Amino acid sequence: MSDAFVHETAIVDNDVTIGDGTKVWHFSHILPRTTIGRNCVLGQNVAVGPDVTIGNGCKLQNNVSLYKGVQLEEDVFCGPSCVFTNVLTPRAFVERKNEFAPTLVGRGATIGANATIVCGTRIGAYAMIGAGAVVIKDVPDFALVVGNPARQLGWVSREGERLGPDLVCSRTGERYEETGDGRLVLRR
Repeated sequence: MSDAFVHETAIVDNDVTIGDGTKVWHFSHILPRTTIGRNCVLGQNVAVGPDVTIGNGCKLQNNVSLYKGVQLEEDVFCGPSCVFTNVLTPRAFVERKNEFAPTLVGRGATIGANATIVCGTRIGAYAMIGAGAVVIKDVPDFALVVGNPARQLGWVSREGERLGPDLVCSRTGERYEETGDGRLVLRR
């Protein structure tokens, strides 16, 4: 392992990579072929893997499970008890491991407490998923989505501030613009 902290009650299986400065807390389980980046925090009762990749600087709050097919880019925040699925039509008596659908969460995105992310979706960079939302389709970069099913309510900045009609971040002064195809980009 590296310069990582793993609580004595956590289980880390073989063939796992954990980056320097990462902390894995009480009762968590890291399954094989999982890669966790540097300076991450995995709260109590977190389950990850197998075959999951977590980028540097991610924070997974208590009771989050990342199943095969989930990939988190850098600096993703997963709120308490948010849920990722990996099969669209599960049945206990039907084997569907060959149907696992990938889920990508873009850099800097936030997923609120108790949100559900249905597999096969992409959460865009710096997107904000409201607490309890149910995401059933792709979420654009910088989008703020809420509800069941999740719908876009507006835009947020890289800092997580809700953007007004002027599309200027109140915290940093960064300016954004909407493109003709309905995306938001940071002006350079």
